[in-house]
Amino acid sequence: MKNMLAFLKENYETALYLAVSILLILAIIKPQIQLKQEVHNYLLVADVSQSMNAEDVKLNSQNVSRIAYTRHLMKKIVETSPCGTYISVGIFASDNVALLITPLEVCTNYDVITDSIEHLEWRMAWKGNSRLSFGVRAAANTFDSLNVPAQMLFFTDGDEAPRVNVTIKQDLSGIQIGKNFVFVGVGGHAKAAVPRFNAANKRVGYWPISDNNNAGAVGVTYADSSLDDPDPSVATAEYDRFLSQLEDDYLKSLAGEIKAKYIEGQNTPAFYEFVQQQKPAASFVTAYSIRWLYLVLAVILVLSTFIPSILTRVSSGLSFRVR
Repeated sequence: MKNMLAFLKENYETALYLAVSILLILAIIKPQIQLKQEVHNYLLVADVSQSMNAEDVKLNSQNVSRIAYTRHLMKKIVETSPCGTYISVGIFASDNVALLITPLEVCTNYDVITDSIEHLEWRMAWKGNSRLSFGVRAAANTFDSLNVPAQMLFFTDGDEAPRVNVTIKQDLSGIQIGKNFVFVGVGGHAKAAVPRFNAANKRVGYWPISDNNNAGAVGVTYADSSLDDPDPSVATAEYDRFLSQLEDDYLKSLAGEIKAKYIEGQNTPAFYEFVQQQKPAASFVTAYSIRWLYLVLAVILVLSTFIPSILTRVSSGLSFRVR
């Protein structure tokens, strides 16, 4: 033991540099440990009905469509989420919700998640019309398919077609996902015309009121959009345009029925803070990086090699003063 201590004393710097080398190797080959921790698991769902093409929200001082604004908000949520957060992406159309990607860790899969969000658009809808109350019920089934608890953020303008009435209104009293559900309202509060596109995604005008009065969400001819020849009918005058706006009162009403939350989607720090302050969905066993710990310890050990020299200088200075 004495010989070992004597060896370390004589080879102080060598021992420290050897320890530094070991720490750097560990930082390269074993930067993670498995820990059970509470994490956020967000399911971001975008309404892709055609009313989301209305250009009545501002981004960088320019009017953009509701779906473009939704994409921006979603990507910012991904960007502001810490590593260890899980994100899945889905879409709502007609009366159903479809998953595009299942939960992925945000840092490891950042490009995959943001690319999926970037491609969200109206042509993803598989059927016309937009029935949010049915969509809420479908969302409950989607939660079950995830097999892990999640916090759903449902981005929509609340514009239903056909309009809600007592004959088609769903009884949502049995829905149990309220504590994990947030409606995010997207759109302006003033009525705006809804652009209409053909099968090639070329803008051909605005939805007319005459198309079964369903234009705000989609319209019945949307189901055959791949056969647009000639282009679909459009409003012939400004007074004939179908007008849509953010139906926040309706979304608040739906949220109240299932004991969920409602917030207007805004590109502000307050909105992103609201999202990140949601209760963690579950406890997962996740990979936690400790590379930073290895590197910090390595730096401390490197600095420690200068301690004998510093102590010698301090001692010499004190001796000089005593003389």
